[in-house]
Amino acid sequence: MSTANGRLDDAITDFSRRRVDVDGVVKTVYVAGSGPAVVLMPEMPGISPDVLRLARWVRDAGFTVHVPSLFGVDGAYPTAESGAKVVRRACVSAEFRAFAGGGTSPVTMWLRGLARQAHAACGGPGVGAIGLCFTGNFALTMALEPAVIAPVVNHPSLPLDDPAGLELSDEDARAVRDRVTRDGLKVLAYRFEGDRWCTGQRFAAYRALLGDAFDGRVLPDGAANTDPPPFFRDIVETPHSVVTAHLVNEDGHPTLKARDEILAHLTARLKP
Repeated sequence: MSTANGRLDDAITDFSRRRVDVDGVVKTVYVAGSGPAVVLMPEMPGISPDVLRLARWVRDAGFTVHVPSLFGVDGAYPTAESGAKVVRRACVSAEFRAFAGGGTSPVTMWLRGLARQAHAACGGPGVGAIGLCFTGNFALTMALEPAVIAPVVNHPSLPLDDPAGLELSDEDARAVRDRVTRDGLKVLAYRFEGDRWCTGQRFAAYRALLGDAFDGRVLPDGAANTDPPPFFRDIVETPHSVVTAHLVNEDGHPTLKARDEILAHLTARLKP
């Protein structure tokens, strides 16, 4: 289906569509590829064509990519009006903790179960987890599952009302720090310098929690795609999505280099 601005929705025909049950909660997960598992969580406002492009890059790098449907319309191009509605619904959902003081989002328990099942099915030393925007920090929380050994935190935006917040309960923060230290995990993270949804304060808070295990990389605002989908142009209004909506698919470009660094990180951890 074509959107008003001529961009196309994605039919997702090259992924298998599965219904995954974790402790009685069933969600749709799109799966493709072979090799060790990587859970790629969508950014707001859903599993967009840009998120699926990243998923295919992960698949083509030799992994079994799992893309869970957490909000929005799967495969839809993110318009401003529809995207804003998705954000409003997510902010009041019991599955998410969008604002400061809410602690860890309950949906991360389900995502940890998905990682556990994916590891059992795909084998290898463990599972990669890539969070984006609204789900950015979920990749870190998923490290509470022992199978997750390669977390990638991209422009984490929660909590929306606290630029230095981490969207973690105190108990989970301590547990994540202990797990990262004990097992020698490296947490790779990305943001744009002027991103108002993922600020330098947030990255500083990650470093305070994780120390040298946190590898936070910052791209200049000028590297962002200047023609993102309407949701990112009109609602987000700032360089934000390093490897999806604001990526520039040109050889040697900083955002494409970030993609390559993420794939290399996954390869080093999951295919040593």
